[in-house]
Amino acid sequence: MFSELSRIVDQVSRDKGIDKDLLIESLEEAVMQAAKKKFGLLRDMEVRYSEELGEIELFQFRTVVEEVENDHAEISLDEAKALDPEVELGDDIGSKMDDVGDLGRVAAQAAKQVIIQKMKDAESDVVYEMYKSREGEIVNGIVQRFERGNIIVNLGRTDAVIPARQQMPRRSYRPGDRIRAYLLEVRRTTRESPLVLSRTDDNFLAQLFSEEVPEIDEGVVTIMGVVREPGSRAKIAVSSSESDVDPVGACVGMKGSRVQNVVQELQGEKIDIVPWSPDPARFVSNALAPAQVSMVVVDEGRKTLLVVAPDDQLSLAIGRQGQNVRLASKLLGWNIDVKSEQKYARFMEDGYQSLLAVEGVNDKLAEQLYDADITSCVDLAASSVVDLLELELFDEETAGALIEAAAQVPPPVREEAEGDNDETPAESVEAEGGNDETPVVSLEAGQAGAADLSDKTNAELREMCDVAGITGVSKMTKAQLIAVLQDMATADSTDEEDAAS
Repeated sequence: MFSELSRIVDQVSRDKGIDKDLLIESLEEAVMQAAKKKFGLLRDMEVRYSEELGEIELFQFRTVVEEVENDHAEISLDEAKALDPEVELGDDIGSKMDDVGDLGRVAAQAAKQVIIQKMKDAESDVVYEMYKSREGEIVNGIVQRFERGNIIVNLGRTDAVIPARQQMPRRSYRPGDRIRAYLLEVRRTTRESPLVLSRTDDNFLAQLFSEEVPEIDEGVVTIMGVVREPGSRAKIAVSSSESDVDPVGACVGMKGSRVQNVVQELQGEKIDIVPWSPDPARFVSNALAPAQVSMVVVDEGRKTLLVVAPDDQLSLAIGRQGQNVRLASKLLGWNIDVKSEQKYARFMEDGYQSLLAVEGVNDKLAEQLYDADITSCVDLAASSVVDLLELELFDEETAGALIEAAAQVPPPVREEAEGDNDETPAESVEAEGGNDETPVVSLEAGQAGAADLSDKTNAELREMCDVAGITGVSKMTKAQLIAVLQDMATADSTDEEDAAS
């Protein structure tokens, strides 16, 4: 059974990359398990691997006594002298047992199971140490088989798995196909594949560009962010540490060669490469390209961007099923609300704001009411339940409740503020962002002129609105209050200039 054991140990050690000492230890443990199954647990036995003989030896140790009472644990002095002439009473002496090949079928099966398990553990450790440092890299393999929707990929010395959730949609493979994937996770386990691959992870796209663009590998161009909807569309933000290197041009390559290689690997996934900017207004204008942006209102406290786009650019900015603005929002990490110029102008009207001040009216309902020529809380309060039911927006009870709530909201009438108006409550601020034609209204502290609006509470802002004769602000958010005050300040400034002229 073990006549060629030494050669087999050497070959397995080379083929599997497992340490030879670990293999020998596994063999010794397996033979010990087999011996205990055959001879029981009462005997004191030891297993040793003989390098010279190339075989496993099994020894039994017994104590030398004058009169033997237990054959398994004791040996007579005469028998012991035959094995070792110098032995004395009380010594423990070992004697070689029968050939381990005669341990029996059941014992051999037990030894086989121990060896297989030890081999699996050893192979798992080897794979873990081999690939742990490569986690986060792209690996190449061949599709081996399919198991419950998962793809098993052969990487040469081991297999890896691509779970169903990490596979590209609408892409099928056949056994033998070559495949590239991102090494997502390396696990120390024997029950399942230790290597988990992915083709949908955002970092897979980043690694593909790193391989295609030398400037990224050299550190001149940096990938600042990646978002994907696998198989459909992706956005990647890049920046350059050198002013004479265009990060977008470097990623696109000559005649689009670099980006086309990445697109081909991702089976036609559309990729938008946008320049990164620390200014959120400029960044969101870049991220929403190719749509044009008219204005961006930045609310850093709530990490919200209100983007105003030309009416004919609104659908392009939002994208199919909201995909463009959704990816841009993930790329920036900000909430983005896109409005057309027409809707934004409506949003800034006093009548529209008075509708929003009515309890139970949200943005969507306010737009529906406005489209039905109910343009203020006054119109809503003057409506009948029958009129509202004709809109098919709510039931009779809700219609009545809205009419009552609208009657409680002050009508949107501006009155001239008392006093000589020497001090303006706030100034409208426009800054450059996105591109040279994109004004940015910033609601940050220190940018509101004489009055630092962002440091004021909502109650203080509403009080300023009351002084300025602005009504219908009871339900407005802080950002809306600031925007209204800035708009009012701009209008007052224009009136003063006209009067002076």
